[in-house]
Amino acid sequence: MNAKKEPISILLVDDEPHFRQGIRTLLNFYNNSSYLGFNVVGEAASVEQAVKLTTEQHPALILLDLELPPEDGITALIRLAEISYNGKVLILSAHQQDEWVFKAMQAGAWGYVFKDKLATQLCEAINTVVENKVYLPPEVATAFFRLFHYYTGQSLVASAGVHLTEREREVLNWLVQGASNEQIASHLYITVATVKAHLTAIFDKLSVTSRTQAIVKALKLGLVCP
Repeated sequence: MNAKKEPISILLVDDEPHFRQGIRTLLNFYNNSSYLGFNVVGEAASVEQAVKLTTEQHPALILLDLELPPEDGITALIRLAEISYNGKVLILSAHQQDEWVFKAMQAGAWGYVFKDKLATQLCEAINTVVENKVYLPPEVATAFFRLFHYYTGQSLVASAGVHLTEREREVLNWLVQGASNEQIASHLYITVATVKAHLTAIFDKLSVTSRTQAIVKALKLGLVCP
């Protein structure tokens, strides 16, 4: 029998208290039947709460719903990237449309599970992502790759109209990873003023006005990898 591993710290993010309780019950069941242990370190019902608890608790894994009024899980993924969260995010969603699956994976999720499949797939999904592997069950993979092939062609066409210098691409890459101006300057051995100048040029070329908009646009055009 395998020895029990160190419990995996988990943050639950869903606006429905009953659903969060259901996930807790499922995780407790896994605790009793799996060699992996789980420790829920917090619950959040909004993007703001999720970001706050992530900075306080540093969970290894976030189980994230895509419906978080007034925002959504895609916004949460972007905000988590901005604070340099280095754990894993697993999407648990009722949304089965191709577009939602693709956007979530593109924004940095490590896996996607439809809510009506949780009882049979959640344990395997968690085991997979904590081993640094992407989890896409067949029904999700089909949706993802259908749009992947479509958007790859679209991104190549769209990104061809955005002409960034090599240095601007480097700055944009660090921006997507959540680095601050000071951190970007340190990584690239340039001044903060130079970073700001590059960001101004990037914002202008992408026709955006904020860091978050730049990240979303860059990911959508395939200019950088999340």
